[in-house]
Amino acid sequence: DEFISSPPRKTVRFGGTLTDILLKYEKGETTDFELLKHQLSDPDIKDAQIINWLHEFRASVVYLTKELDQLVSILLRLPWLRRSREVVEEYLGFLGNLVSAQTVHLRPCLRMIVSQFVPPRITIREDDVDISDSDDDDENLSENFNTCHRALQTVARYVPSTPQFLMPILVENFPFVNKSERTLECYVHNLLRVTVYLPTLRLQILELIIEKLLKLDVSAPQQDIEDAEEAANNSDSEEKSTEEGLFDMEEDEERKGNKVISSSSERMAHPLAERLDILMTILFSYIKDVCHVDGKLDINRTKDLYRDLVSVFDKLILPTHGSCHVQYFMFYICSFKLGLAEAFLDHLWKKLHDPNNPSVIRQTAGSYIGSFLARAKFIPVVTVKACLDLLVNWMHKYIDNQDTGANAYCDVALHGPFYSTCQAVFYTLIFRHKQLLDGNLRKGLSYLQSLNFERIVMCQLNPLKICIPSVVNLFAAITRKYQLVFCYTIIERNNRQFIPVVRSGTGGDLVQTCTNPLDSFFPFDPYLLKRSKTTIDPFYQFWEELSAEDLENLKKPIRKGASEDEDDDFLKGETPQNDGVVGIAPNSYESNTRSPVSSIGSPADCYVPYPQ
Repeated sequence: DEFISSPPRKTVRFGGTLTDILLKYEKGETTDFELLKHQLSDPDIKDAQIINWLHEFRASVVYLTKELDQLVSILLRLPWLRRSREVVEEYLGFLGNLVSAQTVHLRPCLRMIVSQFVPPRITIREDDVDISDSDDDDENLSENFNTCHRALQTVARYVPSTPQFLMPILVENFPFVNKSERTLECYVHNLLRVTVYLPTLRLQILELIIEKLLKLDVSAPQQDIEDAEEAANNSDSEEKSTEEGLFDMEEDEERKGNKVISSSSERMAHPLAERLDILMTILFSYIKDVCHVDGKLDINRTKDLYRDLVSVFDKLILPTHGSCHVQYFMFYICSFKLGLAEAFLDHLWKKLHDPNNPSVIRQTAGSYIGSFLARAKFIPVVTVKACLDLLVNWMHKYIDNQDTGANAYCDVALHGPFYSTCQAVFYTLIFRHKQLLDGNLRKGLSYLQSLNFERIVMCQLNPLKICIPSVVNLFAAITRKYQLVFCYTIIERNNRQFIPVVRSGTGGDLVQTCTNPLDSFFPFDPYLLKRSKTTIDPFYQFWEELSAEDLENLKKPIRKGASEDEDDDFLKGETPQNDGVVGIAPNSYESNTRSPVSSIGSPADCYVPYPQ
């Protein structure tokens, strides 16, 4: 108040008061107006001059009509953010006055504010090539961002329709993925901050961010990330061995070297994976902060955010094939409360069994159910059993309807959702059978027998022919061990029939038609991004490597009537860490060709020969 009431300092002026200059301009006298524009555009303009001009402009906003948009654009380009507190406060006051008196300038004002959501650009040239990008070392960035959000809140307070004008501008200004990690990080962080004081935009902003994350995700397949990490590890070890051979390093230098290695070990070798990792970390932090108040889960806020995230999941994630990491935002929020995980499973179940949904969406929903039940530590056995009952009952009804008649044959185009559900059930059983049998073996076996896997395996639709070989092999081994169903006769017959069919097109092109239709899509395969991984790992069921002895045990046929104790540990090598749950996660149809890096958290195919 004291500052505003004090008289402005004297500065060099042209042509009288601002009102006089603007009135003259209306009459066609442009000389003073051009001088005014020139003085406002001066890169060396002083704080006192800016304050003086803004003070007058605040009193004259009524004259700043559409015809003077050129002058307004000069005012919006004033370097106000990195100035004194007095300049910032005066500028915020000017913005408020401008948008309340002349809403025609709302869009340019919003564009100016949003353009400050990223670090300022600095010019860098290397060998006559302009590689300019953001100034990542600006110490005042955080304070500048706070001021931008104050400006946006000021504008929104004066113009209630701000959100509908703001959203297209946020979309337009989203940085390209080849911008620096810091630029992307700042922009996404600021977008999420906007959702706090403009909650009506939250769903649209989450959609925008997750859409961009998906583009990064599908552009960085798991195999590429693993290959990049392996190459980086190899080059690091080569450099290290060379250095050890050439230099006897001092202790302090060693300490410095170790520090560099530890900080660089957090970075992803794949550049797109590095960007995705940073942005996923921000998204997880945002989800946690929204759902918790003073460290305690706020159930109402959590439910509201869950609804928004499920909506984004349905619109963007379910129809996208090949994403590896972005879908984990649903995994993470479901870990907060069992009710959310059950609601998510129920939501997927409705997608799966609704015949009005496209077949591909129903199949993907089946994959999500199987992967979620297998990998989420926070889902108890009672929920797993409830889901298995639901899925298996549906499968039996499907067989009742389809196993006789014209369509009673193996065809993924006709029965895709059925095969996807079979694979989800087999996959869940591989991971969870130890828990299902834990405590009371007789009762557990009785439950598994009640699922009547024999009927499913033996039906005309022949699911073992369509499901991924690695899943089929372990399912066959487990069901044989507990004498639930003997799959090997069918597997052998399928292998004999599964000869590649080649047809010739009109141009003589050879087209191989025998490919795996389910494409081994497990959405919650091991998470590879190093920083954000720490958020997921505590809730994630990892795979533990099979020992050589366990592999041998898998190959042994079990004698009919053998006592349970004799072979009870034949799958012990598959026991995942912590919970004693068995699991497998083949990441691709050709998973036996995966690099050794992939063995972290997920096994390669283990081939189980059929008993002779």
